[in-house]
Amino acid sequence: MERVKRGELRIYLGAAPGVGKTFAALGEARRRRERGTDVVVGLVEAHGREKTAELVAGLEVLPRRPGGPGAGELDLDALLARAPEVAVVDELAHTNAPGSRNAKRWQDVEELLDAGIDVLSAVNVQHLESLNDVVTRITGVPQRETVPDEVVRRAEQIELVDLTPQALRRRLAHGNVYAADRVDAALGNYFRVGNLTALRELALLWVADQVDVALQRYRAEQDITDTWEARERVVVAVTGGPESETLIRRARRIALRAGADLLVVHVLRGDGLAGAAPDALAGCRRTALDLSATFHSVVGDDVPTALLDFARGVNATQLVLGTSRRPRLARVFDEGIGAAVIAASGSIDVHMVTHPRARRTRARPARRGRPLGWVATIALPGLVTLLGLLWQESVGYSTDLAAFILATCAVAVLGGVWPALLSAFLAAGLLNYFFTPPYRSLLVASPENVVALVALVVVAGLVAVVVDRASRLATQAARARTEAALLASYARTVLAGPDPVNRLLEKVRENFALEAVALQEWRETGWVRIAGDACEGDPDADVPVREDVRLVLRGRALPAHDQRVLAAAAGQAFLALRQQQLTEEKSQAQRKAADTELRTALLSAVGHDLRTPLTSIKAAIGSLRDRSLTLSEEDTGELMATVEESADRLTGLVDNLLDSTRLATGTVRPTLRPVGYYEVVARALAGIDERAAVTVDVDEGLPLVLADLGLLERVVANLVDNALRHGRTGVAVRASAHGSRVELRVTDSGPGLPKKTGDVVFAPFRRLGDRVSGTGLGLSVAKGFVEAMAGDIALEDTPGGGLTVVVSLPVVTS
Repeated sequence: MERVKRGELRIYLGAAPGVGKTFAALGEARRRRERGTDVVVGLVEAHGREKTAELVAGLEVLPRRPGGPGAGELDLDALLARAPEVAVVDELAHTNAPGSRNAKRWQDVEELLDAGIDVLSAVNVQHLESLNDVVTRITGVPQRETVPDEVVRRAEQIELVDLTPQALRRRLAHGNVYAADRVDAALGNYFRVGNLTALRELALLWVADQVDVALQRYRAEQDITDTWEARERVVVAVTGGPESETLIRRARRIALRAGADLLVVHVLRGDGLAGAAPDALAGCRRTALDLSATFHSVVGDDVPTALLDFARGVNATQLVLGTSRRPRLARVFDEGIGAAVIAASGSIDVHMVTHPRARRTRARPARRGRPLGWVATIALPGLVTLLGLLWQESVGYSTDLAAFILATCAVAVLGGVWPALLSAFLAAGLLNYFFTPPYRSLLVASPENVVALVALVVVAGLVAVVVDRASRLATQAARARTEAALLASYARTVLAGPDPVNRLLEKVRENFALEAVALQEWRETGWVRIAGDACEGDPDADVPVREDVRLVLRGRALPAHDQRVLAAAAGQAFLALRQQQLTEEKSQAQRKAADTELRTALLSAVGHDLRTPLTSIKAAIGSLRDRSLTLSEEDTGELMATVEESADRLTGLVDNLLDSTRLATGTVRPTLRPVGYYEVVARALAGIDERAAVTVDVDEGLPLVLADLGLLERVVANLVDNALRHGRTGVAVRASAHGSRVELRVTDSGPGLPKKTGDVVFAPFRRLGDRVSGTGLGLSVAKGFVEAMAGDIALEDTPGGGLTVVVSLPVVTS
């Protein structure tokens, strides 16, 4: 059967409620219907907004499934059965009611997309998972409903619905967002100008990042390497030397003036030469992170080319370099990195930054086979010959021999084996021709002179071999240091942050300036990508990890010595992927074990606590219905009281079970407003048996706290009920203010908690002993509700014996 094409998702993103996301989605739905598209409104929350309701009125609206708050939930099965071309599903981050097929609405949307249905949806920036904590710090209001950023990023279209803070506040004041009784509170709290401005900036930056990712993907697909100045990016190159911190800070100032992103890059030479110390690079990395920049490492034998390739790869517009630390004479023979970068930079602006270390000589290891070595092969023996002829009458044969040996040793250091051997034969010939009798002839009259000439050649050859071997070992050690630096960087990537495998492969792609990198595994259908980019590389350039796993590379050809690092990186990526899979399997097993334990505890606890009141109710009703029994009014009243008490116990049990389910599924959404503890305690104790000994010491003058009245009432009622059942004697409820919080203490003088019990008593179905009644849900529900209101709950020992439960909530700030 032909596979169903996946539907397209279009998301309207806003900075805050009321900017017009749903209005825009419905407008698009009406336009598509006018073009003949089959459009159905699966679910839209109008929130009493007349203009939104008017747009809904002209569209086919699917009936909702009963359940959850408000008018009900999205009827996913009915929408799939209806199978329209386009469905409008509002509030993407919404949490479904218990009993729904999926816990979150975005999971419902995924099923619709898999069925080939296009979806129009809406979400606010505060519901994005990556920004949830930032929004909470800005607004002071925790957001319990989130949607993973990846779900939004996968949308084919993301449209930003923008509105200035002033315009949104006017819309709010005119009653176009909330009902009139909520306008003043909203304007004074969440919808303050500062909050809206910050949320708007977050939304703009998030969308800008997604646009930038799309642009980078397009440039990569089209093989575009020219710089497009769509967004300013500043790249600063550091060597790890003492001037690096100065360069990074200067580049940061340049980036701030341009409103640009800052990227710090260090080039690891492929041959391992001119490498920086690991602690120096660690310091550069810390400085970059402190200045909100990103740190990158790339590998390349040609530093200017590697820098420009990286800058063009990230679409940088400016490149910051430090002025050379080499003396002016050295730059005569080698123009230096800065001059080479400027010559080949093209449209990238290059800044040369001076620093205190400029023009200070930096030692650089000799490189074998440099042109200077071949020049010295002829120049040094020639220079010794010239000086010997000038001072021929003043110096002897031994001095000439020592001078030629010194010259050949210098050539060996500068050029290596072959220039040194050539220089040795040339020196031997010059020494024989000009300074060995008979002069001006290649004949040798004395055996001693023959030995001297042979010794010259042998010494020069041995020195050249030793120098060459030392140079090779030094190069290998330096290359090993480069490889160690890369592997350490990969290890940090694997150990830190989410999605380590793809981040590691992205780092490999960046380090070696490749177009794409992927990890593939052989399966029955062929090679399948398990991580990284979708690409097909050159089979000859693939790096094998195992017989059934390989690293696929697309881009420039890499030298053979890089294969070892790539193989190690691929191995790390594969192991990290397997570890990730094992962790997920372990988590699933733990969840299953926890569910099993929970079901067992539920059956054990609830079975007894349900059976006891039901048995009492059945016995009492049986006695009342038995006509053979003659009951007095007192007996009848006592039986009716038994029925009522048992029914109350059942009601409390069911309420706690429902509350525990709501907490487990994340559907508790508190409505926070100023609340007084005096009012809460009075309402909570209204349902307590009048015969219970409860002492209340709560002053009406205490500051108001930010809480949900209904949830806080349930918390206090559960704590008092728990204290009465476990405390055995009188219970005291007291409240007091402490700085920016108000604490409520529920104290009993019972047996207290065993030592080292800790917070385990807050777990569901935990009881202090087999003889204690109750399901063990009271404290669990209380803790969940308090934390949902951004409060704290803690346990303390009561002086003289007993347990004190402390509930702390923040004071309302004006």
